[in-house]
Amino acid sequence: MTSSPSSSLTIRDFRPEDAVAVAAAHRAGREHLVLSAETLVWLNAQLSSEEHFRTFVAELDGRVVGAVRCGVVLGTTTTGVGYANGSVLPGFRRRGAATALLAAAERHLAGHGVTEVHTWLDDEPASLAFGAAQDYRLGRTMQFAGRDLTLPLPPAPVLPAGVELRPAADWAADPNPVFLVEADAIPDEPGEVPMDALKYEDWLRDDWARPDRDLALSVVAVVDGRPAAFSMAQTDGVDRYWSAFTACRREVRGRGLTKSAKLESLRLAAAAGHRHAYTSNDTTNGPMLAINAWLGYERCAGERKGIKQLKQPSARVL
Repeated sequence: MTSSPSSSLTIRDFRPEDAVAVAAAHRAGREHLVLSAETLVWLNAQLSSEEHFRTFVAELDGRVVGAVRCGVVLGTTTTGVGYANGSVLPGFRRRGAATALLAAAERHLAGHGVTEVHTWLDDEPASLAFGAAQDYRLGRTMQFAGRDLTLPLPPAPVLPAGVELRPAADWAADPNPVFLVEADAIPDEPGEVPMDALKYEDWLRDDWARPDRDLALSVVAVVDGRPAAFSMAQTDGVDRYWSAFTACRREVRGRGLTKSAKLESLRLAAAAGHRHAYTSNDTTNGPMLAINAWLGYERCAGERKGIKQLKQPSARVL
């Protein structure tokens, strides 16, 4: 355990009983972020000798007011890159919690060989100023968009010959064909770090097996019996839906497969009683932004990537 100079502020490791408070801090003022308490507990129970995932919690006067999740970026041939994403309840900001959380994450990451840490900052003056004060330079921009699922969806386009839409749950026994779609598509995702080395075991553990991943609402476009595109869904267990990732194999792009899969996923979500849908895209990703606009999404928030070079400690931290 480490403490800040303020006697009322403590930074410590996450405990399962913190999950509800940490989820509340994560979503406060950012309703476009979909993360359940159950998922937080699950994330912190995963073991990866390469990611070194860890959540630090901030307590002010004995109350959990924020947290930061951090780890080493997997799925890339680029070494030494880590992430640290956190939040603090609005009423408890400017009391040192965010600074102390980020410092704890940076120490942890540096101890595991990270030389460059990435964080997401809300695209608003106070958050960007905080990042600058912590020596983060600004990188690319991300756009969040939402839509009311109680409103009508656009009519479904006619599927090309040989194409069918099926729930991802059909591959529950053997998800590898779905993984191959993501492995083919993800290197083309905009970003500072090329995702060019995705491993099946990491994807299976960290993505497919998430407790908030809804395989019944996730839709796979199948071409001639083979998964070719998909739209993956996550939910908060109440009424909010998150478009986790939409992908299409390079060889079949331009046929409207992701558009049809994403529309069908939204249709299923609405039929299941979900009322609010959210998604996000890099602001340079014109094709997906166009699909989301067609689906009725409207911009609701933005983020900026913050990037910082870290100094290595004299001894590694376990």
